[in-house]
Amino acid sequence: MALSRVANQLKGCVPRVSTVLLRTSSSHAAPSDPQKGKVASEQVTMPDTLGHAVGPERWELLARLAGNEDPFEMNVKKRTKGTFTEPTLIPSLYDKRLVGCVCEEDAISIQWMFLHKGEPKRCACGNWFKLVELDTSKFGGQ
Repeated sequence: MALSRVANQLKGCVPRVSTVLLRTSSSHAAPSDPQKGKVASEQVTMPDTLGHAVGPERWELLARLAGNEDPFEMNVKKRTKGTFTEPTLIPSLYDKRLVGCVCEEDAISIQWMFLHKGEPKRCACGNWFKLVELDTSKFGGQ
């Protein structure tokens, strides 16, 4: 009895975390139809993949339809000069990002480091990296 009372008291103390999806508007990209794939039609008996997708998966599919093949900026980036004055720019939606550097072409390990927005950082191999704000105009204008 006492255990259930404590559990009920704790239930009200637990903070709830909600996820907010990024919504951007841009005059550069064509707007995506938020109802695409979800509207019933007489020709189609089942919704397509976009009709079933929700959350980040749907956001990714809409971005790909708008022409952005790498909506989460996860593809491998080629290093640029990598000097202090011209660092390799790493886009991010956040103030911090984990980045891996393959220092030599035949290296078998990755040098991992955290980049913070506005602070260029030097890898152990001598290459410089800098975190910049991600251009969200290519996300489909939703």
